[in-house]
Amino acid sequence: MGLEDAKTHADRAVTAEGFRGHSFENTFSGAPSFLRRKYSKDLTGVDVAVTGIPFDQAVTNRPGTRLGPRAIREASALQSPDAPYGWGFDIMEEFAIADYGDMPFDYAAPATIPQVIEAHAETILSQGAAMVTLGGDHSISLPILRAHVKRHGPLALVQFDAHTDTWADYEPARFDHGTGFYKAVKEGLIDVDRSVQIGIRTDNPDTLGITVIDAPEVHRAGPAAVAAQVLDVVGDAKVYLSFDIDCLDPAFAPGTGTPVWGGLSSAQAAAILRGIAGVNLVGGDVVEVSPPFDPAGITAVAGAHVATEILCLWGWTRRG
Repeated sequence: MGLEDAKTHADRAVTAEGFRGHSFENTFSGAPSFLRRKYSKDLTGVDVAVTGIPFDQAVTNRPGTRLGPRAIREASALQSPDAPYGWGFDIMEEFAIADYGDMPFDYAAPATIPQVIEAHAETILSQGAAMVTLGGDHSISLPILRAHVKRHGPLALVQFDAHTDTWADYEPARFDHGTGFYKAVKEGLIDVDRSVQIGIRTDNPDTLGITVIDAPEVHRAGPAAVAAQVLDVVGDAKVYLSFDIDCLDPAFAPGTGTPVWGGLSSAQAAAILRGIAGVNLVGGDVVEVSPPFDPAGITAVAGAHVATEILCLWGWTRRG
């Protein structure tokens, strides 16, 4: 395919014959899927499935992340004709990537959502594909982690965030985007000695043993030093990466529910993500993109790039 194909090819998310290769469909038209990958519920031969979980009923401030997966998919169309820059390999050519679509659920039965998310993740993982998730608020990461731990055992967590999301929560039935990783630690899902949180800039004195590299430290030390520290902490452990878009400063990601000033720039985040190439990534998510608070779509563009970087991190240790 080439640029001439934009004149004749349409709706590659539906019409593509396979799961590899670029898409030269017009970026401003057609059925949106992530990176123009083919939609499929059959993951036979698929290496990675991208899925959306449009749930935002566990937020403490502004809602709207239920619209995040759709916006991220639309923004990702800009990246679909080219190999991701700076990686030295082409994730879209080397690996079969499918868009599994969004998780269906009953929005009027929020108490059922954690179990539905976990089952959704298990359905994908049971087909032998890795999973990258588009949120949705950050509460979705806990049931996704539960599904991954059933398959891989306890995982190292690499979390990009303005908040630790480890505030104490003693109510098992509560589903809160600020307490998910507290519960993950208490359930033994996370190996705290191998886990790190990056970009933190809200107060929560109890780290639960997780290494915290706060936003001022990122600004002081620089992305290369931060990436080196992450690699040192994680070592050879299996890693789950969760990227809350509010890790970025509101100047770079205004469309989010709990924005905090003093955050990372897009360039810093990109450099850190590429700097930790080599981690044994088994899955990841990008969450808290809330399109209603960003009419220019800046935040969705950032979210689409982050999701692509997660795919590249997964592929880095499996390429060739």
